[in-house]
Amino acid sequence: MCTMNWLVGSFAFLAVALGAAGSGVGDDFTRFRGADATGVAEDHPGLPATWDKETNVAWVVDIPGQGWGSPIVIGDRVFVSSVVADEANTPPQGGLYLGEGVRDPAKGVHHWMVCCFDLGSGKELWKREAHAGRPVVPRHPKSSYAAETPATDGERLYVLFGDLGLYCYGLDGELLWSRMIDPKKTNMDYGAAASPVVHAGQVFVVYDNKEESWIASFDTRTGDQLWRTPRDEVMSWATPFVWENELRTEIVVPGQRVNRSYSLDGKELWSFEGDMSILVIPSPFAAHGFCYLSSGYVGDAHRPTFAIRPGASGRIDTEDGFANSEFIEWYQPRASPYNTTQIVYGDYLYTVYDQGFMTCHDAKTGEEVYGKKRFSPKGSFTSSPWAYDGKVFCLSEQGLTYVVQAGPEFEILQTNPLDELCIATPSVVEGKLLIRTLTKVYCISEQHGQD
Repeated sequence: MCTMNWLVGSFAFLAVALGAAGSGVGDDFTRFRGADATGVAEDHPGLPATWDKETNVAWVVDIPGQGWGSPIVIGDRVFVSSVVADEANTPPQGGLYLGEGVRDPAKGVHHWMVCCFDLGSGKELWKREAHAGRPVVPRHPKSSYAAETPATDGERLYVLFGDLGLYCYGLDGELLWSRMIDPKKTNMDYGAAASPVVHAGQVFVVYDNKEESWIASFDTRTGDQLWRTPRDEVMSWATPFVWENELRTEIVVPGQRVNRSYSLDGKELWSFEGDMSILVIPSPFAAHGFCYLSSGYVGDAHRPTFAIRPGASGRIDTEDGFANSEFIEWYQPRASPYNTTQIVYGDYLYTVYDQGFMTCHDAKTGEEVYGKKRFSPKGSFTSSPWAYDGKVFCLSEQGLTYVVQAGPEFEILQTNPLDELCIATPSVVEGKLLIRTLTKVYCISEQHGQD
């Protein structure tokens, strides 16, 4: 299976809690896993620990078609992308596919859509069709032609449909510019998934494929391509990470062949091979001054997690491997998930495995705190975890959220059912939790129950 970071993408959150790593950026949810890409939200009295399809539901809206990007939020507006097909195609299913893909493009005319809703009420404010036509590339059987999470700088909305194009909208729905993407053959015909990221007037897009991989920057105002750097990669789907560390700002991009960092003008800063898993999906993020990289296809013996120190240049691995590298703070050879992205909350790094387990490591040293603990009832996972109020939340593909007590002991406090396929990573903004299922977006908030 693949591309669900995806392919969820290419798939939540704001500031830090419990002394965790990072600081929030405003109140908007601006990209996959939130403004600082950590998955950790600021504590808020409206954020619930309990919900179902009725309890603590402020509103729920139907989303036509299919899409696995997270909702993003700018002010009082929620933005969601989706693709609607005129003909029935193979429906997405949970679980592992182990190499099985959809070898032909989906049938019928598709409509690539962008929708805007009111954060307070769920009322639809506008809907736009970015493109209509027949898909020209296949996709992963679990994924969607709208796998990526949009991004924003607070002034404009940037929607990437990975094998199709990048579209820029004003917050009122006006199409400001678009840049088409020349589709390429991807590994196992899984399609694209990495979500866009925005920083300092640039939109960064990564497109790894089997023909001509690249990372590129586009001007946020005009859509002009500012630079494009070739990548010697063929199959990774991780969303890039703009790492604003104590020494500089850089763009970190994992790869199956080589992990790399780029300057803001597209020049390579550092790299190392890492002996990464054959399918690289989890997205990088920063905590405690380190940048965390991981990959963990279930069929691979080596499923590494790395904590990288800032300031590197050139090759940072050594002839002796990773243990003696000046810029690799720690390394664990078998501590990475397949599709989900890990989360650091407080001093702990939590890993949610696709087949229904969780582990915990010391985020500063990499030492194991507890080994694999099974979720009960059992579930499978693509959505990445999030955290607030001393709890780590893990949403299964079956639509069941496990509420796990943060800390050195594994304890499931409760479970919250929505009873529908869930692949997208939820989003958190102030006192509201937005969960996207196969057909809906739920706005969950305890404030609703207290009115």
